[in-house]
Amino acid sequence: MGPHVLAFLPALALGAFWVGGETLLLLVALGVPFAFSLVGGFNFTSAVQSALGQPDLTDAHGAVAMTSYALEQARAASLATACIQVDIDGIKALESRFGETTTQSARDLMLARLRTLLRKDDLAVRIGDARFMVLLGPALRLDLEALLQIANRLQSSLEEPASIEGTTQYMSAAIGFCSSVRLADTATGEDLFAAASAALTEALANGPSAIRAWTDSIRVARSARLSLRSEAARALENGQIQPWYQPQLCTSTGRVSGAEALVRWIHPERGVIAPRQFLETLEDDGRMQRLGEVVLGNALTALRAWDRAGIELPRVSVNFSMSELRNPKLVESLKWELDRHDLKPQRLGVEVLETVIAETTDGIIVRNVAALAKLGCHIDLDDFGIGHASITSLRRFAIKRLKIDRSFVTRVDRNEDQRRMIAAILGMADRLGLETLAEGVESVGEHALLAQLGCDHVQGFGIARPMPADQLATWITAHNSRVADTPRLDRRSS
Repeated sequence: MGPHVLAFLPALALGAFWVGGETLLLLVALGVPFAFSLVGGFNFTSAVQSALGQPDLTDAHGAVAMTSYALEQARAASLATACIQVDIDGIKALESRFGETTTQSARDLMLARLRTLLRKDDLAVRIGDARFMVLLGPALRLDLEALLQIANRLQSSLEEPASIEGTTQYMSAAIGFCSSVRLADTATGEDLFAAASAALTEALANGPSAIRAWTDSIRVARSARLSLRSEAARALENGQIQPWYQPQLCTSTGRVSGAEALVRWIHPERGVIAPRQFLETLEDDGRMQRLGEVVLGNALTALRAWDRAGIELPRVSVNFSMSELRNPKLVESLKWELDRHDLKPQRLGVEVLETVIAETTDGIIVRNVAALAKLGCHIDLDDFGIGHASITSLRRFAIKRLKIDRSFVTRVDRNEDQRRMIAAILGMADRLGLETLAEGVESVGEHALLAQLGCDHVQGFGIARPMPADQLATWITAHNSRVADTPRLDRRSS
């Protein structure tokens, strides 16, 4: 008895009903699968292990080979299969906090959780640092509803709190999937794998815990993203790529203390395009320095316009990439831009990733950052906590402010471990005389607790999303007006 027998089960059950009624229907519907299992059935996982092996980790080539094999076996049995891909947000941040051994244990835990939920004919492997793939064994019913139920079960299990190094860690799982029935009969395993990858990309673009199925609209969007690659360079030069601004608040006064310039592509047909869809293209094309020039010029122009309009904004911060920091003429060109806009260096925040500070041995980068600090620019260490910057490097680069990564901020008002971690960072910063800013604040509770703990500034969607320069001016006016009308107690007096 081969697996193809199951393909005829609906017809057999219907015939049994017409011949012998409900009794015979039940006997056929339950008896055939039972007999199938008694004779050994079809164990997809064992078949894959035999044909390809089932390692805990495989590369893209191995993942495509596994998907191709799954598709072949399903088609041979006139059944369906599906590819599910999962990206775990939070795993990468563990390495900087606990080391590679602990991070690997977290990966193993996530893989074990996946495998615990799957049937014996299903397969789960890791296909990247924080990415996993599930292949469902041949089945009769793998429609959208069934796969959504499976995806929700997987997500719920993966997002259960994990005890790591004596602390409770929260991770989120984005999931994308595609069933073989959604693709053409001529589709290959590579097509199925790519469809699930595209669905996962769509999920990641919609939030850390989003779930997306492969659809024709995603196919169209994927084609559109590919076409964007050829348009990105032109968009940078014709003004479509420009900064939007996210306000930062002082927790003592409640007033706007600054804004971060975050790049956006304003496409005439597709609307606002997120950075993840074009930054990599610009980097591959060697255009990051040009992007930096565009963002800096726009930001300083906006800051000068806000000044003229009477908008109170002490500082605008701009992210500097490693390629920009390697430019030996960086300080000279930046000083020229400040002079051209009649702005003091203290009005400009220079954001440098902690990974750049921690890993650089490049003398040009060290000299540039030190020269910018000496000029009077405000040096921010971005994404603090996910790199390995030492106290010595904080001094060497004349860091003024630590921007605490969102992975430490999430659920800080509901999780004691997160609260202790934030308190430790704030205590260290206070002893070193450094200002602090918490990124990724998404709730009133997080905002309030950070203020109570002594964090100097906050920024995030819970306060305001990035917006164009003219909208930010309106937002600041309205916000500061509300603050002026609201009695406040200084946190230091409480």
